[in-house]
Amino acid sequence: MARNVLSALPRVRILATGGTIAGAQVKGERGYRAAAFSAETLIAAVPQLGELARLEVEQVAAIGSQDMDESTWRQLAVRTAAALADRTIAGVVITHGTDTMEETAFFLNLVVRSAKPIVLVGAMRPATAISADGPMNLYNAVAVAAHAEARGRGVLVVANDEIHFAREIAKTNTTQVGTFASGHRGLAGLVNAGRSHFYAAPVRRHTRASEFSRAKISALPRVDIVYAHAGMGRELIDAAVKAGACGLVLAGVGDGNLCALALAACAQAAQRGVAIVRSSRTGGGVVERNIEIDDDRHGFIVADELNPQKARVLLMLGLTRSRDPAVLQKLFFAY
Repeated sequence: MARNVLSALPRVRILATGGTIAGAQVKGERGYRAAAFSAETLIAAVPQLGELARLEVEQVAAIGSQDMDESTWRQLAVRTAAALADRTIAGVVITHGTDTMEETAFFLNLVVRSAKPIVLVGAMRPATAISADGPMNLYNAVAVAAHAEARGRGVLVVANDEIHFAREIAKTNTTQVGTFASGHRGLAGLVNAGRSHFYAAPVRRHTRASEFSRAKISALPRVDIVYAHAGMGRELIDAAVKAGACGLVLAGVGDGNLCALALAACAQAAQRGVAIVRSSRTGGGVVERNIEIDDDRHGFIVADELNPQKARVLLMLGLTRSRDPAVLQKLFFAY
């Protein structure tokens, strides 16, 4: 009977990349070392996972997410797609550090074409900390990945009993376990001790409906982010262009605004074929076209709802298809 029950459980592939969820504190020191534990060790610490799914583990990387890069993104996309291509796999869980989790989640949301659940999970406290949040986060993530209603919702992130859409999530606090927020359209749902409650589906294009394909991306063009501030000059913009940036995302003030010097530098860069995206440093709201800056005249692109780091991800992918600002703008309104 026990064997029949086990075989009836869904199969979930865990792809491990390290992060704080696998971190260990260093004795006598305040800090910790990310990616100290293997995924098998994390799973062994939560034996209740065996009641949710049949798990199999693959260690893709062992890094803190501050070291996440485009090469590892592509590798993750390949391994995620390979797992989901197995008809017996119900979903994938990716353990990941929280620092760049939103960027990885958004990248996968754009390049992995599958309706099956893809769930990223991490922790704000290392595995050896008092009241570590990793075990419950991992338990909930597996529960979501194994749930039939998680299908077709794009890439999800599970943390602190909440389910977030990859497009909406942002890290908002340096240390608190409730660091993640989804400001524009709200949560994808809640998960309480493995019991999932899903809300409305996402409204923008993702996964199966995406025009991007990880199979066609061997390299991503360089895109830099420049942070606007009072008294800003043009030096950082000029330096990024000189260094070979194909695109720039401006984390502008207010509605993606720039001072006169920075605006002139961006206009000149756009004339040279560099894609210029105006985003906002505020953390919320929509960057509109042609309000205080004449985007049509300068050939600029606005980020719409995307924060600077996600605008960078979309721009990198967009530049693999076109350098036309009009085409790129349509992508920002679609995704």
